[in-house]
Amino acid sequence: MQKFATLFSKALSEKISAVYSVELSPEEIADMLEYPPDSKMGDVALPCFKLSRTLRTSPVQIASGLADGLEFPEASRIEAVSGYLNAFISDGYVITSTLKGLVDEGENIGRLTDGVGKTMCIDYSSPNMAKRFHIGHLGTTAIGNSIKRIYEFAGYKCYGINHLGDWGTQYGRLAVAYERWGSREEVERLGVKELERIYQKFYIEAEKDPSLNDEARAAFTKMENGDEELLAIWRWFREISLKEFMATYNLLGIDFESYSGESFYNDKMDAVVREIDEKGLLVESDGAKIVPLDDYNMPPCIILKSDGSTIYATRDITAALYRKKTYNFDKCIYVTDAGQSLHFAQFFKVIGLMGYDWEDQLVHVPYGKISVGGQKLATRAGNAVLLTDLFDEAISRVRAVIEEKNPDCENKEEIARKVGVGAVLFNQLSTGRIKDINFIWEDALNFDGNTGPYVQYTYARTCSILEKAGELAEPSADLELCADEKEMISTLARFSERVRQALEEHEPSVISRYLLDVCHAFNRFYHNCPILRASDEEKSVRLAICQVTRNVIGNGLWLIGMEKTEKI
Repeated sequence: MQKFATLFSKALSEKISAVYSVELSPEEIADMLEYPPDSKMGDVALPCFKLSRTLRTSPVQIASGLADGLEFPEASRIEAVSGYLNAFISDGYVITSTLKGLVDEGENIGRLTDGVGKTMCIDYSSPNMAKRFHIGHLGTTAIGNSIKRIYEFAGYKCYGINHLGDWGTQYGRLAVAYERWGSREEVERLGVKELERIYQKFYIEAEKDPSLNDEARAAFTKMENGDEELLAIWRWFREISLKEFMATYNLLGIDFESYSGESFYNDKMDAVVREIDEKGLLVESDGAKIVPLDDYNMPPCIILKSDGSTIYATRDITAALYRKKTYNFDKCIYVTDAGQSLHFAQFFKVIGLMGYDWEDQLVHVPYGKISVGGQKLATRAGNAVLLTDLFDEAISRVRAVIEEKNPDCENKEEIARKVGVGAVLFNQLSTGRIKDINFIWEDALNFDGNTGPYVQYTYARTCSILEKAGELAEPSADLELCADEKEMISTLARFSERVRQALEEHEPSVISRYLLDVCHAFNRFYHNCPILRASDEEKSVRLAICQVTRNVIGNGLWLIGMEKTEKI
């Protein structure tokens, strides 16, 4: 009952304050209220010991006086026990103040207003071009998309930025690999798969001939200096890569407001390097240009390498300055694996040292690393599990289940896609983001227990019940609620709290775990409390619970990037 006692506590505080209008305000009373650990001791309790000094009366007398004289119809009963005033919330109050309020919120249930009038940018997914999506990309993509949606749900104007990894020495390697072992025909035929092959080939051959690395560095320096032949090849590779990426984003229902990758900042970095230098921050070290960060217990932030070429930090500092000017964000979030935490701390600090007062608006949201069979993922090693393979397998398994259990089901392909993709996403987002994950096929494709399909199935069950029920009546305030009904209402009333927690912690798993709580509570309620066969009073309340459950699960699924399924 604690979770929906907020309004009750406010009303109780105001009532008690009215009795002691001179001495105590409602806010002071509210600060004293407690939620007993045992429901037998009440839903809300007022320890009267603190009041005894102010009122110069014993706690026992204060509690007894309030219990005997307080008129408070919102409570089913009020008791005085050893200096405590224990109040029990009436079922009618739960129905009229909490359940009806949840019904009235409709499909906006759980929405917050924290971000109204504010802007946030979020940099996530951001794959390297010329590589196919593998499960190592799932973390930043799924977590970032969910965080963006949570911020939107809280009222923020959100800009999703796909900061493509489309620049750097690796494209010098790719250019060398293409010249030596590639062909236009094979790249046109196989796309990114062929680019991966020659990229892996480069590493194999460089082990035998290290001078290839010098060639690659030289090729990238030429690109930075505007070599048109190399840039034409690079643009072609970028176009092929984007086409590959979009297929996955479309499957996941993800879009971005910007696809400006690292290359976008090529003509903007010189001015930023000059600014860093003019502000007295740049120091030469072994031919490189750095910003020392010893005073902040960090290694130096490299701005220019010894050959004069830029590095990640140069581009990220430039990008942050551009985003602040373009979007005037209140917050800019970066979603990457925890291994990059030092990099972000370094360039955030450089921005602060440059004199910008919005360093604290830059937020790195790290997540744990993923391995396969305990081995670190590496595209060049060829051990990456491709997302296309993972999603295809998940969809295929769901399709087989549908064929077996419901062969006459309409829209089988659409349902298989929603449930299959949802299973993979839920598996990723149901544990804390900072935890390392050892990828196991069987776990990712498990459809039993605390899984995405279980949540989607529960949503479909609520839709089916409401469709059969037809027009809904106002929930009756005269019903005496059973334990399962109370638990259900209490669980549903937590939704906005969980949304705020997920927002503050940048933690989608808060939503995922909460959805499981809702589904467990609803399925117990469904099993123990007949809905369509109940009396009119019972039916009105139980259908209202069902309606709110549908809206809560529906919004919760959207927040973690999953699609709703009206039928399964």
